[in-house]
Formats: sequence, structure tokens, C-alpha cells
Amino acid sequence: MTATPTTPAPAAEADPEAALDLDYTELERELRANVRALLAARAPWTEVLERSETDHPVDAALWRALVEELGVTALAVPEESGGAGASWRETAVVLEELGRAAAPVPFLGSAVLATAALLAAGQDAAAELAALAGGERTGALAVPFSTAPSAAFPSAVTAGVGGALTGRVTGVGDARIADLLLVPARDAEGAPALYAVDAAADGVELTPVVSLDSTRPLSDLELRAAPGRLLASGARAEEALRAALVAGAALLASEQLGTAEWALETTLAYVKERRQFGRTIGSFQAVKHRLADLWTSVAQARAVARAAAAALAAGSADTELNAALAQAFTGPVAVTAAEEAVQLHGGIGFTWEHPAHLYLKRAKSASLALGTADRHRAAIAALVGLPPA
Repeated sequence: MTATPTTPAPAAEADPEAALDLDYTELERELRANVRALLAARAPWTEVLERSETDHPVDAALWRALVEELGVTALAVPEESGGAGASWRETAVVLEELGRAAAPVPFLGSAVLATAALLAAGQDAAAELAALAGGERTGALAVPFSTAPSAAFPSAVTAGVGGALTGRVTGVGDARIADLLLVPARDAEGAPALYAVDAAADGVELTPVVSLDSTRPLSDLELRAAPGRLLASGARAEEALRAALVAGAALLASEQLGTAEWALETTLAYVKERRQFGRTIGSFQAVKHRLADLWTSVAQARAVARAAAAALAAGSADTELNAALAQAFTGPVAVTAAEEAVQLHGGIGFTWEHPAHLYLKRAKSASLALGTADRHRAAIAALVGLPPA
């Protein structure tokens, strides 16, 4: 039985032209505190590190706790569709905390990518949307995890008579424990279509692949005449896929922000304690300058990530621009923050026993997900009408 989320309030009528509020509301702060407390109790870095070295890196028990105790999967779904009636802003708060903890759960794949696709697919996807919102099912969007919002509709999977799907999709994110796969495919006429596929159905095979970030494992998906249920076709299918990828890019920035915040705060605490040549290393000017620069970058990343989440929640006309800007900026910041954490921790930062490498791998992997920074910079140029380089 799924618990009612503890913090969301019904979403107010969005005004796409209103100025975006980047501050955290009282409810968002309460949600952040609740998620942080649960993660501290259920997913300390020692357990995440130990689990990352096994064949089962995804923490199914933690995922159930987030769903059942906090109802996080329902946040972005309207009440009439079986959700909590909050918004993508609250979803971004959860992602920030998951990034801070390097939590090995399929939240981005299920509660963001799959949920956004189902929301855009319309009434034909109502049953699947309610199942994801209530936590009865976990979903994954069957596209390569590196797919950018500007990518063309994929042709790797084709649909035969009756929706039998055949094809192969590589590097699908968060599919390891998903039981519902949302598969973009081309129908018999070559038109775009979006299908719901039961991961346990005949003709469906998921093969784990070695990936940089073991806390978010990737899988190759093979479909051999697998039964699929049509959710959307034509322009609506294209819109659903694009909506999912834009939402993913916009909100991934909040996860990257959480990663960068952990790296900065952990490193600051360390340099205040580590002594060398009779003084703390944080008192050396070179270390001060590096951390001051990093603090500035993280503060800027917070503003950019919050703007992307707020634009998405408000249905702003500039949502795609904000999403591209967020990915162009926060991805590199998270990588730099994690690199600084490794280096400024000195010898201990380079060992497998310290969690810094978990965050470096998470940051680097996320910087390649849903489009690289270069690709998003090109998207920004196109969106604002700049000529190609």
C-alpha cells in the first residue's frame, strides 16, 4: 500500500509568463529534509559503496521505502490521474537529495522520464501513469541513456501486426528493476509510435552492460516479436518522447547539483581538519582559491538547475532553453566538483575505500546522459537563433 506523500500541495494554476521563483518553498524544504533523513538512515555511503561492487547495485529496498514512505513517484502526477498533484519542482528537490547521496534507485528513469512520457501520451496511457504514480510498477524509457532532446525519433524498433515489437536498444538507463518499458518504435507504415511493454513478457530480454556508474546501471534491450500496447502514435508519440527527454534533461541538473554540493561540502569539511606543515590545509591560499571558485560555480549551478525545474513546472515557453542551459552548465560543474574532491582529499581521495570515486563516476556518467554539454550548447544556439558554428 502506497503512503500519501508528506509534503506536496495541490499545484496552483501555472502562469507561463510569470517570473520563475528560484527559491525553495517551505514545503520543498520539508520534503528535502524528509528525503535526506530517509537516505541517511537507509543509504549511507558505506552501504552504497559496498552495493556498487556487487551484481545487484540497485537498492530495491531503498526504492520501496522512497515510494511507500514518502510517495515520491506521485509528485509530478495530477490528483485526477492518481498522483499527488504537486509539480516537477518537488521532483527536482528529490533528485537533488538523490544526487547528494549517490542513491542507487531508478527515480530518474521511472518518476521522470517514463512519467513525463506517459503524461504527454494522453488518456490512452492513464492506466500506466496511475501504476507508476502509485508505485505499483516501475518504468523505464527504452532509449539509449545518451539520447538528447533534440535527437530524431528512433528507428531501432519496429512494430508488426498487432503491436509485436522487434529490435534492439542499447544502453537503456534504470531498466534493471523496471517492469514496464516504454518503447518508441516505428509502425508498419514507418510512423512514430509509443508502446507499453511488460518487461517479463515473452520476447523481452535485458542484458546488463558494464557502465562507468554502477549506481545507475545500463542494460541492452532485445525485443523479439514482444507484445506491446499502443499508447500514442504519430505526432503525439513524437511529442511524448520529446517531453520525456526535455523533462529528463531539465531535472537531471538537480541531481548533478546534489552531487556537486556533496563534493563541495565534504571537501570543505576535510580541509578544515587535515593538517600539513603544522596547519590545516584549508588555510593555504591555493586551496582557498580553488574552493572559492568551486563555491561560486555550485551557487550558479543551483540557480540554473532551479530555473530549469521551475520552467518545466510552469509550462514555460522557455522550458527547452532552460533545460539545455542547465545541462550545458551543471554537468561540467558536477564533474569539476567531484574532481576537486578527489584531488583535495589527497591520498585517501584516490582509494576505493573513500566515496569520492562514486561521485566522480556519477558526475561523469550524468554529464554524458541525455546529451553532452556540447550538444546542449548547440541546442541553445538553435533555440535563440544563432547561426551554426
